Amino acid sequence: MLSNTCKYAIRALIYLGKFSDGEGTKIGIKKISNDLSIPTPFLGKILQNLVKQKVLVSTKGPNGGFGLGKEKSEISLYEIVSIIDGEDFFKNCLISMEPCSTHHEQGQPCPVHKSFSEVREKLSIFYSETTLERIIDDMAGHEDLIKM
Repeated sequence: MLSNTCKYAIRALIYLGKFSDGEGTKIGIKKISNDLSIPTPFLGKILQNLVKQKVLVSTKGPNGGFGLGKEKSEISLYEIVSIIDGEDFFKNCLISMEPCSTHHEQGQPCPVHKSFSEVREKLSIFYSETTLERIIDDMAGHEDLIKM
């Protein structure tokens, strides 16, 4: 359901949340790229997008790199997905490529509209309530999932 770009963004944010501290420590893009096995140019575009949205901060130069722009408890999966994949992820119809409201307003909801609306609402709540801090706290024994 999530794009690979979005999964890379989540993995990079988990990595930064785990290894950069609130003291202003930054991690270089090459280190992140190597540790997560994500191509550096592609990762750079993802991280710069997150910098523009103030989720990350970056510093140029020999001691530069990336760090979190907010507290881990303030960064939700919903925010990450909305930035990378757009809010359509939480609004689009299961069958059509448009928001369900497009068809529903015309009196023609899709055949799975009612059932999927309930699932979509639960997904929205899950993504909103799941923060970077929570993910990192629950990672014990699962560090291999982001190849640190």
